[in-house]
Amino acid sequence: MAGQRREAALDIHDFDAVPLDQLRAGGGLKWRAFPDCIGAFVAEMDFGLAPPIAAALQQALARGQVGYLSPDLTRALAEACADWQRRHHGWEVPAEAIHAVPDVLGALEVVLRHYLPAATPVALPVPNYMPFIPLLRLLGHPVLEVPMRREDGAWVLDEAALEEAFARGARQLVLCNPHNPIGKVYGRDELARIAAIAARFDARVFADEIHAPIVYPGHRHVPYASVSEQAARQAITAVSASKAWNLAGLKCAQLVFTRDEDLALWRRIGLFAGHSTATPGVIAHTTAWREGDAWLARGLEYLEGNRALLGQLLRERLPQLHWIAPQGTYLAWLDCRALPLEMPPHAFFRRRARVALTDGAECGTGGEGHVRLNFAMPRPLLREAIERMAEAVASL
Repeated sequence: MAGQRREAALDIHDFDAVPLDQLRAGGGLKWRAFPDCIGAFVAEMDFGLAPPIAAALQQALARGQVGYLSPDLTRALAEACADWQRRHHGWEVPAEAIHAVPDVLGALEVVLRHYLPAATPVALPVPNYMPFIPLLRLLGHPVLEVPMRREDGAWVLDEAALEEAFARGARQLVLCNPHNPIGKVYGRDELARIAAIAARFDARVFADEIHAPIVYPGHRHVPYASVSEQAARQAITAVSASKAWNLAGLKCAQLVFTRDEDLALWRRIGLFAGHSTATPGVIAHTTAWREGDAWLARGLEYLEGNRALLGQLLRERLPQLHWIAPQGTYLAWLDCRALPLEMPPHAFFRRRARVALTDGAECGTGGEGHVRLNFAMPRPLLREAIERMAEAVASL
């Protein structure tokens, strides 16, 4: 209760009031990489720390708690994460099956190195999170891309293409849910069909659920491993509080094991695989899972307003751009192919509008001509970003 009382001091309208100079002074990649631009590329929010997390970190620093990670802290993290999954997703997973790693990308590397035979092809729905394709290739795993389809104003996984990827030798699916960069939230029936397809080929699933806390009304996150016993045996799940509570620089995520053999292997390799997890990150994540509900609820309300505002501004000021409003995440996938550009759209908007966006081509086949826009920013800045982009397009 104390954590919830501390949170009450922050009103949702405070998110509007974060000034641009404060964001730049914060020193993060989003505002320092392109200092003359509005940063809308890297996936983090501009709303600071939840008060309980800030207090927990300040107390840890006052105690000098920046040494090697201790077992009592990792136990507390696992218990807090398990409780969050139960309360928010109805997923009953024992704390003993949850283990700390530095981040979700590192978690995927652990899975590829230790849980998948060398050179095994991997199925990847595209567009997808930018580093996945180069990481898979760097580690020697051929990438079999599975293009997502637009159907009746929604994103749909091409299940026939997924089955074909497995038939061609893929033995692992990397499933990002909610799906970065398109914001799709997979329903239980969809996940059950994916599990059935994977079962026919004895394939595994790496479930990247880092954006799971950020789902909008009308949709519900369903953990892949909770769908069935079959899905649980296929899955190794990665979760983190980093996206929902602005903790990416503190280096902490969690791997959730739902297959006994996987957990047994982790007990042999975990000392090394999780070694770089940061003590302050574990403290921050534990506090987020335990005490961050009220702050997150206000943040989601604000993000839902930003999503609606973005849709309105696109209709009014940039009707040439097309999108499907995301069901989760704070990322918008914008189709710019109708614009008469002589350069990729991310380069055009960076040069002509001074808005920094993600290059859609980095997200896999079919991403050319698209950009990813992060709308987790103060509303006045979101308006300014779209206005700048509209003025740049009007000058063509």
